[in-house]
Amino acid sequence: MKEVLIKILQFLGLAFWVEIVTDNPRCTYYFGPFFNEQEAVAAQGGYIEDLENEGAQGMIVKILRCKPNNLTIFEEDLGEQLEFQSMHTFSRQAS
Repeated sequence: MKEVLIKILQFLGLAFWVEIVTDNPRCTYYFGPFFNEQEAVAAQGGYIEDLENEGAQGMIVKILRCKPNNLTIFEEDLGEQLEFQSMHTFSRQAS
């Protein structure tokens, strides 16, 4: 039953996620979804440990209600995504 509720919350963008932004490598990671904030907080230590074991450094951890499109965003992916959005906006204005 709880899994169904999490899927509904995720569909609505109301599920909780652990967001970890690292300096090295420059990435944003999302872990979840979780039913409530307490579950996300309880799980965040394992994700931090896994990233540390992989050599990640300079972590900022947040618990958010969101609906991430990608679970891992590399800095260069973010730059390409912003460039594409700018080009798309520009082309729409020209129409």
